[in-house]
Amino acid sequence: MFRRLLFMLGLFFSISISARAQGNNDVFIGYTFEHLGTAPSRNINGIELTGEHRFLPWIGVAADLDGHFGLPTQTDARDLHFMVGPQISLPRRISPFFHVLGGFGHIHENGGTSTSFATAFGGGVDFHLAPLFAWRVIQVDDVLTQFFGTTQHSVRLSTGLEFRF
Repeated sequence: MFRRLLFMLGLFFSISISARAQGNNDVFIGYTFEHLGTAPSRNINGIELTGEHRFLPWIGVAADLDGHFGLPTQTDARDLHFMVGPQISLPRRISPFFHVLGGFGHIHENGGTSTSFATAFGGGVDFHLAPLFAWRVIQVDDVLTQFFGTTQHSVRLSTGLEFRF
């Protein structure tokens, strides 16, 4: 009985950590899907990693790295983006956010490679599960690149876990 009481008290105190005790840093890791806007267009899957440092509770700077890889049954396609920029969020249990990111993108497609400036305009919704964890329910971005001398608008969808410290 005493062990159960200690366990319940420990669980209660770990869940009831106040928002002020949380740090200003977030790390997101998750699955990402991209509709690559090249000719011909294709759908590729990958992983995304984002780190954010907040200067105020509602504004910070985010650094985003993602990699997408085609399926073995499709024509070869891989792309990589690294972008940095401001992110504005509403610090609530259900927290919408918006960001504008800039950096570079690299693609390997059908034996050819190209590197270009890349931008991403988008946002999403985080759902806070516990003081130190959140679920990024959805993130939608329009990723703009100029691979092989032509402009592409690629839609990127992401979901995954966010760790707050």
